[in-house]
Amino acid sequence: MRKVLLFGASTMLVLSSCVSKKQFTDLEAKYKESQDLLNSATVKLNSCLEERASASARAKALEEQVSDLRNYNENLQVLSAKGASNIEKTLESMKEKDMKITRLQDALTKKDSVTLALVTSLKREVGINDPDIEVNVEKGVVYISIADKLLFKSGSYNVTSQAKDVLAKVAKVVNSKPDFECMVEGHTDNVPYKSNGVILDNWDLSVKRATSVVRVLEDLGVNPSQLVAAGRADYVPLVENNTAENRARNRRTRILVLPKIDQFYDMIEKEMKNLEAGN
Repeated sequence: MRKVLLFGASTMLVLSSCVSKKQFTDLEAKYKESQDLLNSATVKLNSCLEERASASARAKALEEQVSDLRNYNENLQVLSAKGASNIEKTLESMKEKDMKITRLQDALTKKDSVTLALVTSLKREVGINDPDIEVNVEKGVVYISIADKLLFKSGSYNVTSQAKDVLAKVAKVVNSKPDFECMVEGHTDNVPYKSNGVILDNWDLSVKRATSVVRVLEDLGVNPSQLVAAGRADYVPLVENNTAENRARNRRTRILVLPKIDQFYDMIEKEMKNLEAGN
C-alpha cells in the first residue's frame, strides 16, 4: 500500500492568483490530515492482521477440540451448551472483524490502484524519453515535473508554443478524469529577481508562471474547478543552488494530478470507525 498525498514543507507560503492563500493553506492541511489518517489506518491494519492471524490459530485449535469431543462419546458431556455457544460467538466475531479488515484493505488498495493507473496514463500520453519531463510519484502524489526551459524564456511567465504541446497531453489525461484535481506549482532558483514593476520577486514570478500554465490548461478544456495555481519561489529546491546546472534543475514547474482527496478520506475514515467499533 502506498501513502496518499502530501505537500510538504512546514515553512512554505503559497501565493496564487487562482486561489486565496487561505484556500490553498486549507487544501494543504486537508492533504496532511489525509496522509496522517492513512498512516494511522496502515498501523491499525497491520495490528488487526496480526490479531486475525493469532485469532485464526486459536479458532483452528478450538474447532479441533470440538471435533475431538464430538468423536468421543465419553467426552461429549464436557462440551456444555454454554461452551459451544461461546465458541460459536468467537468464530462469528472473527468473521465480522475479518470483513472489516478486508474493507479497509480494499479502500487503501483502490487508492494505490488509481495512482498506478494515473502514472501509466500520464507516461503513455506525455512520454518519458525527454530528460526535461519527469512523471513520478512522491508521497502518494502523482506529478509531472517540466524544466522551465521548455515552458518559459528567461525571466518570462509567458508559456512557449513548444510547452503548449506538452500541456495539451496533460490536459487530455485530466479531461478524461473529471474527479481529479490538478495543482500547478511554480519553482525558481535562489537568484534574486530584480523587480521591473510587473514582476516583484521570485515569489511573484513563480506564481505568475503557475497561473500562466493554469490558463493554458483551461484554454485546453480543463474544468477550472479542477485547477489550483501555486508559487513556491526558491524554498523547495531539488538540489543546492551552488552551480548554474543545479540552479537550472531547480527552475521548474510541477503539475500534481491526484484524485479528489475527500473521496478516499471519507472511505478510509468510515472503515477506521468500523474497526474501532469492533474492538
